Amino acid sequence: MKLGTLFLVPTPISDSPMRFVIPEGNKEQLHQLVHFMVEKEKPARAALKRLELAHPIQELKLYNIGKYSENSEFESYFEPLFRGEDMGLLSDAGCPGIADPGSELVKLAHDFNIHVVPLVGPSSIFLGLMASGLNGQNFAFNGYLPVNDKERAKKLRDLESHSMRSGQTQMFIETPYRNEQMFETLKKTLRADTKLCLAVDATAPTEYIKTLTVSEWKTQQHPSFHKRPCVFIFQA
Repeated sequence: MKLGTLFLVPTPISDSPMRFVIPEGNKEQLHQLVHFMVEKEKPARAALKRLELAHPIQELKLYNIGKYSENSEFESYFEPLFRGEDMGLLSDAGCPGIADPGSELVKLAHDFNIHVVPLVGPSSIFLGLMASGLNGQNFAFNGYLPVNDKERAKKLRDLESHSMRSGQTQMFIETPYRNEQMFETLKKTLRADTKLCLAVDATAPTEYIKTLTVSEWKTQQHPSFHKRPCVFIFQA
């Protein structure tokens, strides 16, 4: 029997109208899907409702990947694909497989020779990089940095040194309630002439994306981004 296809389904990263962030073609490709692997059920149901699929939301079958971390437990979720039925994979927000556990599912799909189709949609990481004006030819996304103050400062200095040698743009994210603390650490730790971009609330009406040197940020007024999604981007 022919295996099903796994569609990687981007979801909105803000409350902007769906037509602004998700192509109409996604709806066409996903219209008849019933099975979805999701990071968390509540945001997944909200996103799927906005996609206006053929089946009522209560008829969709959601497989919560956030409960497990071992591939052996994920395998049971692939049963519809083994039967030849297509499935979708959703992140909580943005593109599956980028800074979320979906990458483990995609890896497993390749192991099973399942066709993987990435659909177009928003990623705060890449939108921030696009709008930063920093090096888009050579960049690294570093996920979350250490929480410990000394370890975080050391990691930032290491990344900055590498950026100075290679010209590589460095990117990372932080738990939103620690955004302001991270920003203060960046201003204290990085060189005065290092360029730093804050990319906050990408695609939302409250979007704020600005690049300045660290020395300029020390005197620049900026809106509060406490508990708001933010990507930190810098290049030395």
